[in-house]
Amino acid sequence: SLGETLRAWSKSKTDSGSVQRGIHSTLVLRLALNATARACGQKRGFARRALDSTQGKPCSVALLGLAFTMAEILLSLTIIGVVAAITLPSLTGNINERTWNTQRKALYARFSQAIALMPALNGYGTLKEESSSGAGDAVDTAAETFITSGLAKVLKINNICDAEHLADCGIASKIISLNGSTISPVPKTLVALNGMFNSTYSGGGNVWTVSQIDTKAAAFETANGESIIVYYRPNCTVSKNETAWHLVQYKLCANFVYDLNGSKGPNTVGKDIGIISALYSTDSKVVAPLPMPREAGYSTHSVAGSLCRTQDSEARLPNRDELSSIFYNKLLLDIPATVYWSSSFVDENGAWVQDTGSGYQMPQGRKNDSRHVWCVRR
Repeated sequence: SLGETLRAWSKSKTDSGSVQRGIHSTLVLRLALNATARACGQKRGFARRALDSTQGKPCSVALLGLAFTMAEILLSLTIIGVVAAITLPSLTGNINERTWNTQRKALYARFSQAIALMPALNGYGTLKEESSSGAGDAVDTAAETFITSGLAKVLKINNICDAEHLADCGIASKIISLNGSTISPVPKTLVALNGMFNSTYSGGGNVWTVSQIDTKAAAFETANGESIIVYYRPNCTVSKNETAWHLVQYKLCANFVYDLNGSKGPNTVGKDIGIISALYSTDSKVVAPLPMPREAGYSTHSVAGSLCRTQDSEARLPNRDELSSIFYNKLLLDIPATVYWSSSFVDENGAWVQDTGSGYQMPQGRKNDSRHVWCVRR
């Protein structure tokens, strides 16, 4: 009977040595309450009151047992809230990560196809310095013309903005770099992106000068909703198949900083913001390295690849053109000024290395030498 079940349950609850029996009795009690409640549910009015009066109010007890107490409800809601607070950010982050990765690869594919269709990447627009200091007669239509007369013919573009109106193309007012620092305002010229485009260097017994009229950036929106800043060099060179020290600044034709979702956020490099670089005026190469958040270590070339795989199963050493792109965008990537291994071999004894402080690319990385390692993902 229900009364006997209640007494057994109460006894087992107070017996400290009968925890297992207490749990079993609790389950039995719940079954008894459910059975009694069903029986009581079939009775109405006098019949139910009669059953209560003759058998110790089993209907009242049973029906009470079917309900949750306020404490049980609050405890359940608290547990659900804690679990949700812990798991939802991780789940949302993973979904965003996969979405961005898919969109990034699709954007790279479209740009690679578009650049390949262009006969040449140099020579667009007019770039003229002031005739004299303060004359105000400088002309710079390079980046805008590159977009309107070049890219727009091979890529679907919805909107074009000059350097003073980047926000009209969905460009955020500030960007979070790869290591979390804030870049504000967003660079509006090539030299603001990387001051090494207008400097003089000495090395290897030679003096190298990069004399660059500081071109203004421009921006555009794609038909897919991406917002893209363009830093353009109208006098970029063809590939010379270099075998000696050289500065990679001359190779850059166009550098693109893309935002996959406009100004919505998080506006962070490595998430919704990334880079694409087009090198060489003809037979161009397009690269879109996605650097890992931190340096992988300092090692010989033979060990460098394994350091990348330790960081991420998809990580690898960047090739020499990807390292050039990393150098161009070192402000956004927070890459320190040092020498990094590439995956591009010079011969069986060595590989190319990139100096991210000056822009020098050198074929003097002997395999048994140790260099810094910064890996990228595919």
